[in-house]
Amino acid sequence: MPIITLTTDFGDLYPAAMKAVILGINPGAQIVDITHRISQAGIREGAFALYSLVPYFPAKTVHVGVVDPGVGTARRALAVKAGSAGNEQFFVGPDNGLLIPAARRLGGMEVYEITNLDLILHSGVSATFHGRDIFAPVGARLSMGVSVGEVGPKTGDFVDLDFGNFGIDGRFVFGEVLFSDSFGNVVTNVPEDLILELCDYGSLFEVNGRQVPFVQTYGMAGKGEALALIGSHGFLELAVNQGSAARYFGIGGGDPVEIKVV
Repeated sequence: MPIITLTTDFGDLYPAAMKAVILGINPGAQIVDITHRISQAGIREGAFALYSLVPYFPAKTVHVGVVDPGVGTARRALAVKAGSAGNEQFFVGPDNGLLIPAARRLGGMEVYEITNLDLILHSGVSATFHGRDIFAPVGARLSMGVSVGEVGPKTGDFVDLDFGNFGIDGRFVFGEVLFSDSFGNVVTNVPEDLILELCDYGSLFEVNGRQVPFVQTYGMAGKGEALALIGSHGFLELAVNQGSAARYFGIGGGDPVEIKVV
């Protein structure tokens, strides 16, 4: 059963239209909602959501990502193949960087511009809903075995995006917030290896004037207490045991973060 994932900032209603199109083309598709709660126009958040999950999906999975503030403009539509031979996964979405970190994580990335009008919704394309009219039908057709090369020409000229805007200055670590999950945990772009080069578990961090322990899991702080840890995604995360770090520290997706090792 082919798997198609959906990652959007649509909230309610609009994902159902995408699912209807997918199932109309491929009734046997298994649709997995990664999330539809990405912040409006939160491209980096959406990119992180895809990046954090793609290693766990099987070969031939098709990921449709739509966080698309440029919908209806001259921005291009892309399909991407990534992964080793025989274990490829596919990505469909706008050319704004959303798909690139996840595809690059799998390796062997090939990027194609979607120009083949035979693959899009035959009833026409709305200027405001390419998720339904372009990305969903192309994803459905890829899930049925259409070759990614049939969507259009290969391109090396695409909008790139990475999570590399971080660094160290003495005892200070600088980065940014990639994602705030439904628990209020704040995921930064600071990778595990950088933090563990600088300090050990049990160290104290200072974030926005508040000191927090660097521990291995949430239960090592008391209820309502803040902590820092390496999340399952491999990045430094700020959390509050049974609370919201986003509220506690007053930060969210895209915000800069400065961490001092005390």
